Amino acid sequence: MRNAGLGGWPARRARMTPDRTAFVFAGRPVTYAEVHERTTRLASRLRASGVGSGDRVAYLGRNHVALVETMFAAHLLGAVFVPLNFRLAAPEIGYMLDHSGAEVLIYAPECAEVVRALPDTAALRQVVALDTPRTGEQHYETWLAQGDPTPIDTAVGLDDTALILYTSGTTGRPKGAMLTHANLVWNCFNLLLGVDVTSDEMTLISAPLFHVAALNQTLLPTFLKGGCSVIMPSWQVDECYDLIEKHGITWMFGVTTMFAAFARSPRWAGADLSSLRHLMAGGAAVPAALIRTYQERGLVFCQGYGLTETAPGATFLEASQSVRKTGSAGVPVFFANVRVVRPDGTDAAAGQPGEVLVQGPNVTPGYWRNPEASAAAFSGDGWFRSGDVAVLDDDGHLYVVDRVKDMYISGGENVYPAEVEAVIFEHPGVAEVAVLGVPDAEWGEAGRAFVVPRAGASVTAGELRDFLLPRLAKYKIPRYVDITGELPKTGSGKIHKPALRRLPLTDTG
Repeated sequence: MRNAGLGGWPARRARMTPDRTAFVFAGRPVTYAEVHERTTRLASRLRASGVGSGDRVAYLGRNHVALVETMFAAHLLGAVFVPLNFRLAAPEIGYMLDHSGAEVLIYAPECAEVVRALPDTAALRQVVALDTPRTGEQHYETWLAQGDPTPIDTAVGLDDTALILYTSGTTGRPKGAMLTHANLVWNCFNLLLGVDVTSDEMTLISAPLFHVAALNQTLLPTFLKGGCSVIMPSWQVDECYDLIEKHGITWMFGVTTMFAAFARSPRWAGADLSSLRHLMAGGAAVPAALIRTYQERGLVFCQGYGLTETAPGATFLEASQSVRKTGSAGVPVFFANVRVVRPDGTDAAAGQPGEVLVQGPNVTPGYWRNPEASAAAFSGDGWFRSGDVAVLDDDGHLYVVDRVKDMYISGGENVYPAEVEAVIFEHPGVAEVAVLGVPDAEWGEAGRAFVVPRAGASVTAGELRDFLLPRLAKYKIPRYVDITGELPKTGSGKIHKPALRRLPLTDTG
């Protein structure tokens, strides 16, 4: 087999364990043999549409087996998979399709309105709908069934680009982080060395698969081991309980808000959770109180730190250390190196804050069609600059304390204030704006916008949110809005955000 990348995984797994269940979706099991046949048929249809090595194939929709099939089919041809955030507005999706140069878009029914609102899809060779296609589009199942099941063996190298994952931009435009097949394989190795994943694993996929964590930290390692991934379209507390009990779920990943909601459910006390072996948390440290709540049920967390650009695992805290090192993101994963450095590039002492740098075979080669950002992302000696500030303790455990670029995490989603500010500034009544993240009981952090109206203009919080709704994903829209006469400035005339952070909330959200 000449395909050394992920595209060869379905054939290799079908060769080893054809009758074992690879996925369960909407109550239907899919065997590894079926995954191999379906991805081969889909790849043949993509190839007939002109997709070849290096071309980009995009998917827009909630979690679905079709997302995974599209990824493997693209990789079977040596193409690049571009999973898109279904929460984004049409202008945001349009930019990503244009910037990536996607040849094909496959989309789910919940995204039909966004696709209809796209400014232009003429550059796409093919548009495929999971549900009812429009004129000129293909129906996914019908199109796939017409594909040729003859095995495809395209030469694909581990250093070839596998994914383009768009991260919210710090200057108003998102960047497309490239991950190679090698990045993904080494990340799986790192994960499997930190978590005892078995071939009989029943993994619950409840976080969105367009995110690097759900895809690379749970689904791909499970597939590699020959386990079963039970795919939820989206996070629902009651459905999560149902699936755990029905399928004997052994492993699940989530962000703090998901685990907190799960523990608040009235089903928490009486549910049978005895099958769960691993709980993995990411996005933010799990609070000590929540860790104790789970420990009282005999459940412990594996935590870690990473970024889209590190595929994502950079550090990992094993479950046995979750109490002794509460709040820590752990130590470097097996096949990676992590440093915390001062501004001059020298290593910070234990307890001294500095920027996190990462080096290893899991680290991105750079950003798609953005050589300037790629160059800026690496130090002179080749270490990836995370932009995050952390400290190391005397045992070498990492504690993330701040974000250099003011990014905040709301419900597990990265939000960059500069991107939100750029859109708010498009409102004709806005003269100045500053956005920052503030603590929020429900989402961990939420956006707070300080808006100065133009002279003679009147802007309300409600009007501003209505303006943003079709332009930004909902999680990016600030929950709190302050209409003010002026913003504090530094001596150089820049907005002084530290002063804004000290102000009490006045808008109730």
